[in-house]
Amino acid sequence: MKRLIWKLLRTHISAPQLVGFSIANLVGLFIVVLAVQFYRDVLPVFNDEESFIRKDYLVITKAVTATGAMLGGAGEFQPAEVQQLEQQPWCRKVGRFTGSEFAINATIGLGNSGKAMRSQFFFEAIPDEFIDVADADWSFDAQRRQVPVIVSRDYLSLYNFGFAATQGLPQMSEGQVSLIPLSFTLSGNGLNETLPGRIVGFSSRLNTVIVPEEFMRWANDRYGDGGTTPPQRLIVEVSKPGDIAIEDYMTTHHYDVAGDKMNASKANYFLTLIITIVIAVGVVISLLSFFVLMLSIFLLLQKNTRKLRDLLLLGYSPRQVSQPYMWLVLAINGAVLLVALALMLVARLYYLPMLSAMGGGGASVWPAVLVGVVIMAVITAGNLLAIGRKVRSLWIS
Repeated sequence: MKRLIWKLLRTHISAPQLVGFSIANLVGLFIVVLAVQFYRDVLPVFNDEESFIRKDYLVITKAVTATGAMLGGAGEFQPAEVQQLEQQPWCRKVGRFTGSEFAINATIGLGNSGKAMRSQFFFEAIPDEFIDVADADWSFDAQRRQVPVIVSRDYLSLYNFGFAATQGLPQMSEGQVSLIPLSFTLSGNGLNETLPGRIVGFSSRLNTVIVPEEFMRWANDRYGDGGTTPPQRLIVEVSKPGDIAIEDYMTTHHYDVAGDKMNASKANYFLTLIITIVIAVGVVISLLSFFVLMLSIFLLLQKNTRKLRDLLLLGYSPRQVSQPYMWLVLAINGAVLLVALALMLVARLYYLPMLSAMGGGGASVWPAVLVGVVIMAVITAGNLLAIGRKVRSLWIS
């Protein structure tokens, strides 16, 4: 019976119209699922702290001016300024750099060479939640008095390829540096004491020498005046890297951002923006293809109006009469979904090697598949609903 109804109703089906709809829907769906999958694949490159693009954290200072340098204290962040910064919509949290208020001299032994480097030194401390190095020894015991420090990777590179190369000293890896003898001579308040130290890690985020906050409080109380000095540097975790509002705020308040973090954040922001636009274009194309199919189906129904009414008068239900068109829609949309997903997987094979070279490993494809299935399910449900309503209107009239 279904075959007879199909043979009766298929005479006015326009193959070019259906092909046009299929191509349009395929293009739109392919753009959407590929954009979603590409964004998920490339996201680790932006999130990885070792990646060429790092995000989320900005180290800011006040711009140094000639007048401020002569007056002194102009580079400090007052509590009201920090509070205003914390209230910005793009700011998640703010960490304060605490500086040392005493003199520091560091002595670094160079192993079997018998040589040692001695230099004036400095310490800074920030809350542990902003530190990108995890180590079990990151704590200070006032009884043991060993000072754990985290050093910027840039400092190790500067030593290996700058100082060591010109002074005939051995180059060192991160593991070797952590094992060399290290001591700090701390002076202040009439005291002059030498404490052993140990490098526990290297930071890619912070271009400074970091010690635990508990040590900094202990040392400032012991060798400094114990007062609370406003910070001269802040580290800010932002929720919208690359947001133009961040750059406007920094410029308006004459704040400087360390390194090229603003440029890296802009790259991440523009990537998100571009992919959002691409997904929007794909969705628009899919919606247009939906209306193209509906137009084709309505024209087909209009041409078969008399046949449909005759079938309804002969006792066929609206569901039986509309079923051939519904199966046609299901077959076309199912084929479009499968082809779009297959094309997405093929395209992914081409760009994955490039992402792997930049540190990306590729994400699961199931979220993109789910997005494609949901979009096609919504389009198909709309098609079936429209066909059913059209056939019922003929039966009622």
